[in-house]
Amino acid sequence: MNYFISFIVAILLTAFSYFFGSRVIAKGIFFWQAIIIGTSVVSLGAITEALGAPIWIIILIPFPVGMVLLFFYLNVSLQTWFFTYLITLSIYTVIHIIVSYFFYFHSLIPAWKLS
Repeated sequence: MNYFISFIVAILLTAFSYFFGSRVIAKGIFFWQAIIIGTSVVSLGAITEALGAPIWIIILIPFPVGMVLLFFYLNVSLQTWFFTYLITLSIYTVIHIIVSYFFYFHSLIPAWKLS
């Protein structure tokens, strides 16, 4: 899979996790808002990776951006947002495990190749 397609797939998988996660507890976000979050999170991860940052920074950098955007888009209490984010992260983890296992695709950083 070329990089551009991997990038788009990573954005969509991340957006799906935010979209469905936001609908479990709260009223949810619109899909276009999930796409914005997915694009921001994946782009920051890819840029950080391209700059040659250590792996812990590559993983750490996108999380606060996704968290803040979800908080603003949900417009709910801090407690509801926190539980919504935990559910979103759980959904993302399940999606990541499935896609990584069956398709050898790292859904956070498209440039990473799984062995």
